[in-house]
Amino acid sequence: MTSYGHAFAAWRAACQPDWDAYTRHSFVEGLRDGTLPQSAFLTYLVQDYLFLQNFSRAWALAVVKAGDLTEMQTCSTTVHTLLNHEMDLHVRTCASAGMDREVLSNAQEAVTNIAYTRYVLEAGYSGDFLDLLAALMPCVLGYGEIGLRLAREAAPDTPYRNWIDTYAGEEYQAACAEAGALLDSAIRKRLGDTPEQSPRWAALSDRFATATRLEVAFWELGKP
Repeated sequence: MTSYGHAFAAWRAACQPDWDAYTRHSFVEGLRDGTLPQSAFLTYLVQDYLFLQNFSRAWALAVVKAGDLTEMQTCSTTVHTLLNHEMDLHVRTCASAGMDREVLSNAQEAVTNIAYTRYVLEAGYSGDFLDLLAALMPCVLGYGEIGLRLAREAAPDTPYRNWIDTYAGEEYQAACAEAGALLDSAIRKRLGDTPEQSPRWAALSDRFATATRLEVAFWELGKP
């Protein structure tokens, strides 16, 4: 089990059935054993390319919502990583299948994709920094957890090794550790040393759980 901080561990435990449905979805298991059809993977990648654009906007909004320079710098670094590194994986993988960046950019955004990304953005628009972080973390930290597990368990000949290695890799795992530390620090600054006793804790945990369920739905876009 990964260790990305106290709040993440507590919120993950509070929605364990949904978390398992997300991190052990049949799509994920198809990546692990290599049985996922390439067409399903490409459908997912196209939608995830569109998703990451709005996810980057949400992290940019976190720069605005942040309370101090350290929080701003961490969120800004995440925006840079998403726009200049993670999205490149999608572009390169799709290009190898004959789909160029123009095809990705002109793809129609799925309703499930709209529901998820707008939920995260709305958490930032109507809420504060903690609301936004709670909605952002299932994606960031869930992919880190999935990547590490698949790196251990994946079939040697799975065609999805590059995807797995990206999320299990040192750079992404460092980003996860930093995100988990940001979350714990932000909570401590705003809710004190015993945040579980705050009336806000349950609402933040619910935001995390909702975003987790939206992750489950997102995998469904790529089901064969």
